[in-house]
Amino acid sequence: MSRILLLLCLSLLLPACEQADKPQATATSYLTLNSPDTHNVLSVALEEGLLSYKVQHKKQAVLNKSALGFAFKGEHSKLGELALIKTETASFDQNWQQVWGEKQNVRDHYNKLSLHMQEREKPHRKLIVEFRAYDDGVALRYIYPQQGQSSLVIMDELTEFNLATDGTAWWIPAYQDNRYEYLTTESLVSTLDKVHTPLTIKSDSGLYLSIHEANLVDFASMVLERGKGTSLKADLVPWADGDRVKTDGSFSSPWRSIQIAEKPGDLISSQLILNLNEPNKLADTSWIKPHKYLGIWWGMHIGKYTFWESPTQGATNENAFAYIDYCVKLGINHLLIEGWNKGWTPAWYENAMHMFSFTEEAEGFDLQKVAEYAEAQGVNLIGYHETGSNITNYLKQIDDGMAMYQALGIHDIKIGQVGSRLNMKEWHHSQFGVRYYRDVLKKAAQYKLAVNFHEPIKDTGERRTYPNMMTREGARGQEYNAWSEGNPPSHTATIPFTRMLAGPMDFTPGILDVGISQGHEGRDVHTTAAKQLALYVVLYSPVQMLADLPENYYGNPAFQFLQDVPVDWQDTLVLNAEIGHYITTVRKDRNSEDWYLGSITNEQAREFTINLDFLPEGKKYQAQIYADAPGISWTENAEGVAISEQEVYSRDSLALKLAPGGGTAIRFKAL
Repeated sequence: MSRILLLLCLSLLLPACEQADKPQATATSYLTLNSPDTHNVLSVALEEGLLSYKVQHKKQAVLNKSALGFAFKGEHSKLGELALIKTETASFDQNWQQVWGEKQNVRDHYNKLSLHMQEREKPHRKLIVEFRAYDDGVALRYIYPQQGQSSLVIMDELTEFNLATDGTAWWIPAYQDNRYEYLTTESLVSTLDKVHTPLTIKSDSGLYLSIHEANLVDFASMVLERGKGTSLKADLVPWADGDRVKTDGSFSSPWRSIQIAEKPGDLISSQLILNLNEPNKLADTSWIKPHKYLGIWWGMHIGKYTFWESPTQGATNENAFAYIDYCVKLGINHLLIEGWNKGWTPAWYENAMHMFSFTEEAEGFDLQKVAEYAEAQGVNLIGYHETGSNITNYLKQIDDGMAMYQALGIHDIKIGQVGSRLNMKEWHHSQFGVRYYRDVLKKAAQYKLAVNFHEPIKDTGERRTYPNMMTREGARGQEYNAWSEGNPPSHTATIPFTRMLAGPMDFTPGILDVGISQGHEGRDVHTTAAKQLALYVVLYSPVQMLADLPENYYGNPAFQFLQDVPVDWQDTLVLNAEIGHYITTVRKDRNSEDWYLGSITNEQAREFTINLDFLPEGKKYQAQIYADAPGISWTENAEGVAISEQEVYSRDSLALKLAPGGGTAIRFKAL
């Protein structure tokens, strides 16, 4: 049940919540907004017509005085001295349910303050700034109402995050050709340059922070640039012509969010980003199904197959039928086939305006026949559109391509945007890119297609509004282990606290042939096999690939965990964590009484004692344990998995031993 209560004016040095037709000159005004539990306090000041804010957590400074505002193109580039003309305060408390997710039921509980302001002098422009205080963080956004302008161009955003102390930051660089696909760097905030969000920080005061944005719609995405000391400022990703945001004379900015936690695992448990998005807009979601899938994909990355037409082409009728048969044998009901269409060449990944067709099949592949065979076997095909970042070409064909999938009964699509710039011109995360990705997502919903974006715009919680936005890449995934120096063991112990605070990731785990025996010489996945299993619990996605060649699963006892592990959860808890070092996560299946545990480490071996008090009291479970075999590491005998079972209750505990680069996966089966 929701309740929205207008509250009495916040008790401050502000004249009582007055409204006026004209701006009134007043003394300096201060307002304070508390979270429902009163731990987070956001204070706003209007001094000499300039707006600023600061944040505290339990009386401990998080942000010192930080500027707010914008700079525009043309005359009157900056807002003049502002006067407060009205304040609005409210409290909101509502429970809502995710169509799918890491937690079924979400509480949206916050206190809100809106400031209505206007310039004292001409042109008397109006601006609304809305603040929210949650128990897990704070957020703000700008609303610039229509004021008779046919267009308005934003050239800069002045929002600051002036951190009260230095601290350790985990970050990837902004404005790089490979988008978000970089290894995380750990360094002091005071050494940063320009970085992407989410930016995760452990402050010297001991608090854990994540600065990000939510509900990014028709706006440039925000990166952060450091000013003096530990002061960070919003930097809007530009169009090729230098403009940051093009508007019709009005705009609502994304939410600028700061998650605040006392433990790193609490950042993962936070629902702040989702709660800052609009409710579900899709009346019918019955066609949106979380799932696991096989794919004609890993074989291309390791060099067994090619994406393009060749003697070793991956997408052939023969291979497709064989993979469908594997889906049946392995109990996996979805299959992705990449490279089925015309346009693939050996240079497909290079920066160029590649001309893919989204309806014409490659030689040796008959989509209709493959779809008919898959349907007869109870296997669902996943469509694939690789645009090569030639957006002009894609949008000319998008309706035909998606309509063809719909006619074949396909409800899932992976869409790639390989390339350093969209149309070889615009950043993926500029307003151009933001518009493109949102338009494609809405178009997919029209054709009842659930989306997995690769080379995406970053996640800002839009899955709440459009639950067909299932998952995306947006970081270095498993494929880097196939053809590069690979991801170090610390990578997967880091991204749950960085990239994945934004939302689900299609990391593509599940390589049990950890030495990649059929792949490029000297390559491996830099984990043990047990860690590959544990990643299905630690790295959340409602769409999880079983990425290995299917012959590596057939007859492998460890594959049982991959058959069993769900992808849609009722609840999620983080039992222990240290960013970049280790994490242990448990999740409860939405469709049974079973729980699942994943525990992973970096290059260091670790031992944990895990209390099982997350299980219901008095109920008996069978713990099906998949652990690193004794004496192994990610560099030696990494394929060894020790499988055991024991009966447990909530009063019990389990000892976990993680090998270097290793992990443990456990199914707690209700008895």
